[in-house]
Amino acid sequence: MNVAEDRALLRDMFDAALAAAAPARLIGGHLPQPPAGRLIVIGAGKAAASMAASFEAAWGAQSPAPEGMVVTRYGHGALTKRIKVVEASHPEPDEAGREAARRILSLAEGAGEGDLVLALISGGGSALLSLPAPGVDFGEKQALTRALLASGAPIGEMNCVRKHLSAIKGGRLAAAAFPARMLTLAISDVPGDDPGVIASGPTVADETTFAEARAILDRRGIAAPPSVARHLEAAADETPKPGDPRLMRAEYRLIGAPMLSLQAAAAVAKAAGVRPVILGDAIEGEARDLGAEMAAQALAERGAVALISGGETTVTIRRGATPLGSGGRNVEFLLGLAATLKGARGISAIACDTDGVDGMQEVAGAIVDEGTPERAEAAGRTLEDALARHDGHGFFAATGDQVATGPTLTNVNDFRAILVRRG
Repeated sequence: MNVAEDRALLRDMFDAALAAAAPARLIGGHLPQPPAGRLIVIGAGKAAASMAASFEAAWGAQSPAPEGMVVTRYGHGALTKRIKVVEASHPEPDEAGREAARRILSLAEGAGEGDLVLALISGGGSALLSLPAPGVDFGEKQALTRALLASGAPIGEMNCVRKHLSAIKGGRLAAAAFPARMLTLAISDVPGDDPGVIASGPTVADETTFAEARAILDRRGIAAPPSVARHLEAAADETPKPGDPRLMRAEYRLIGAPMLSLQAAAAVAKAAGVRPVILGDAIEGEARDLGAEMAAQALAERGAVALISGGETTVTIRRGATPLGSGGRNVEFLLGLAATLKGARGISAIACDTDGVDGMQEVAGAIVDEGTPERAEAAGRTLEDALARHDGHGFFAATGDQVATGPTLTNVNDFRAILVRRG
């Protein structure tokens, strides 16, 4: 195959990964038994609207008719008939998300013993369910979120802090719905598929503590704003823990996960005569460093091989005299990869976020190949400058290597594939 065909194969693999995570393919096999009372549907995440629309289609004309509300990222809405869809900001929370979270919590609190509360949860729900705990200033919570994002903290640490500043996360939503029965259908976007980390676990028991949240901020060198510091120090209202009787009627089902998408991509590679190697679906670390490590691994491979991986890397912002560009963890990974490959023949790669948004840009990611350095030079760009300024999107826009999908209406985190064809 030539470079153009390899690029097309990489995109086919990514498309297969997205298709495997489509809510329309996942929801139908997990419909609950109709309750005696009301069917209240709530939810949050980048896939929440698509999950709600898919649930309505699968539920059909059964009684009771669903009612309720879900919140998703701006631009990630879907058409529904009865379940209201609200759009809000991600990854930094905004007032629309706070109001949606307040209304969703109110719906749960209004459920009775004969009702069923169906929670549709996916990645992104942490920022979208942005209802601060009593006494926590919303603006200060927004500022803390920005600081955590810039610190390079992994998602587990971020969500531990979020849970302890929230009126709805860390099992509080399930506790509010008691004594109604609750069923959560979740699509994972986190390494390890931990229900307590996906969207900060609003419907499951929380094993983290206020003390851990404080320790994370200390370790990251983040000074908590006044209202946040007071709330964390007081530790007056711990999250529901395992064994909490308010969670005894809450059931949790994971219906979509990163590994399923990686396996779908592997099948496409195998059908094309390429040996797939799944490196893991829970790989974390600094994006540029991981790119360099995987480049070294690719250079050591021989034959036709596809190195496939998922997970959630981080980008630690290196602030200095150089003005920052526009980036995201997937394009930063590719910058690190390309800088190590130095145009090596027979290697191409794709890295994209499965929600269609890498960082703050409406771009999923990019593809690199042996011609990337040459195209960069022609465009007056260098990998060194792009890495120094975290300017992956600017770099790949200039080289013509961006992958733009638009909102995919799902989210199983990052997808990476390195295609090697070397003798």
